[in-house]
Parts: sequence; C-alpha cells; structure tokens
Amino acid sequence: MAVENGDDAIVKADPAAEEAKWVKKDAEEGEDSLLLTQRRVKKDDEDDAAGERDSGEAPMKAVEIHPFENAWTFWFDNHSGKSKQIPWGSSIRSIYTFSSAEEFWGVYNNINHPSKLSIGSDFHCFKEGIEPKWEDPVCANGGKWTLSCSRGKVDHLWLHTLLAMIGEQFDHGDDICGAVVNVRAKAEKISIWTKNGLNEVTQTSIGRQWKEQLDYNDTIGFILHEDAKRQDRYAKSRYQV
Repeated sequence: MAVENGDDAIVKADPAAEEAKWVKKDAEEGEDSLLLTQRRVKKDDEDDAAGERDSGEAPMKAVEIHPFENAWTFWFDNHSGKSKQIPWGSSIRSIYTFSSAEEFWGVYNNINHPSKLSIGSDFHCFKEGIEPKWEDPVCANGGKWTLSCSRGKVDHLWLHTLLAMIGEQFDHGDDICGAVVNVRAKAEKISIWTKNGLNEVTQTSIGRQWKEQLDYNDTIGFILHEDAKRQDRYAKSRYQV
C-alpha cells in the first residue's frame, strides 16, 4: 500500500508492513480509541479456508478486516509560500482512500501528525467522493463547526475527531462530509464540515456530540460556507454550543 509523498513530508515511511501488525501495535500501546472505530463496523468472524494446502499443513488463518460504513479519503494542502493569485483549493490533492480500521491505522501510523506539519498546512479527511471544497455539490449548502487548540493538544483532538467520525459515533453522521485540521501560527484549528447548514437541530446535535467525544469545554461555533465566502474572516457563527 503506497501513500503519495507530499511537498510537506506528510508521509513518514512507506506503510508496507502487514496490516495486522499495525493493529497489534496500537492495542499494545493502549490505544483504547481503536474501540471507537470498531464498535459499529461489520465483523467477519469466519476463517478463510482458502489457505489450506494439499501438503497437509495447518490452514492459514485469514487476517480479520473491520470495514467502515463509508470509505474515507485523506487530502493535503500547504498554503505557505504560495502566490495569493492561486485560486483557493486548486492545490489540494488526495493522499489515500481507506475503508477499514486496518487500513486507517496503516496510513495514520505512517504519516506526520498535525503537530509535525509546517505552518500553513491543511490536512483533510472526507467521505470518498466528496472534495474538501465549498464548491463541491455535497458541501455547497453546508457549513462547519470549528474549535481552536494549542499545538500540544492538536494531535490528540485530531485523532479522536477522526475516530468519532469514521467510527460513526454521531446521531446525524450522514450529514457529516469530513474534517480538516488547519496548522497555523497563532493556534491550530479543527473543523467538521456538514451538508445541511440550515438544519439547526442536526447541526447543534453534531456540535454537542463532537464536544462530548473530545471532552472539550470551550464554546464552538458553526459558520455557513455561504457566509464565509461573502464575509471571509468577519463571518459570524450561525449556531453555538
């Protein structure tokens, strides 16, 4: 499994090791959050008998795969040093698409985490088929919840945001498009993008559950993409929780 190397060294190493080793490694390190990604995924409990050999050797047990309800794609962008004349979103590129817990950990353990990325970097994780752009048809009528954090906390909050999202831990998970972490000089920002920005019940539910998943106590706001495009940094939150 190869992951495309980026201009900001998002990739630490080629994740070519066996997927089972990555899962075992996380379990041994006490990564209890892995359970979040496995609670609501389908399980295949049957052994694969195709590994039996005519020589009489014991059959090989297949590696158990835990598929997600949706496939997800990592995207990367780096704004530092770029001309302001370059259209926003024109340099975003996909890194890898995964659809199981094993694939997720295989990629995640072999890329640089947000605290190791350079200032100006954006790292996205969106449902397959949705581009992390306002112009994407699925995102066009939506918005985003955003929280701020220090560089010392960003890796933890980003990982647990991903686990809650890809593990379908939201009551209105179908409305979620994806998440993005923005690495900036003053503070890091993590956002969850959604589809139906004017549905207050759905949006406030997502915002509250996100804070609960992260044990995050500060107030967070939801801004419509349309407001962000018209008012830029002066756009006001439509909802707060």
